[in-house]
Amino acid sequence: MYENSFPNKRFKHTIEFLKKHVSNSETVLDLGVVNPFTKIMKDHGFIVENTKGEDLDEDTSTIKNANAEVVTAFEIFEHLLSPYTVLKAIKGDKLVASVPLKLWFSSAYRSKTDMLDRHYHEFEDWQFDWLLEKAGWKIIDRKKWTNPPKKLGIRPILRHFTARYYIVYAERI
Repeated sequence: MYENSFPNKRFKHTIEFLKKHVSNSETVLDLGVVNPFTKIMKDHGFIVENTKGEDLDEDTSTIKNANAEVVTAFEIFEHLLSPYTVLKAIKGDKLVASVPLKLWFSSAYRSKTDMLDRHYHEFEDWQFDWLLEKAGWKIIDRKKWTNPPKKLGIRPILRHFTARYYIVYAERI
């Protein structure tokens, strides 16, 4: 997935936000398979277990059976047809989740070679907030940031000013 680029800025913002809201003593279930950010979380002292690559739209048993105090979902919900079901299945009381925001000047991401690497949803911030609230979560903190590429053109210029990522810390109501 990260053959030609590594999202250093996103990872930096994400780990800072996570450290702000989650203690190293709390256990974490990270939705998604082990990935480069899993290593970053572990390097920062977090106790992390990942889901195993099952289709979370179809099978939430790992989530339901987890004893983690915190669930993290970094760039996961946009790939699901029904993130509501996953959010309802979480037993823990804390959630840290990030999503790419919908960009008005760019269509949704879709890999041509990997069926799992596609965005069914690209949220506006209010849509993600509404989804969380409807699923029983109260947003305590949120942050957005841009992700400008090192390219020339109209869209790369717009990415300097338009937030691309949205992260929230929420607690179960």
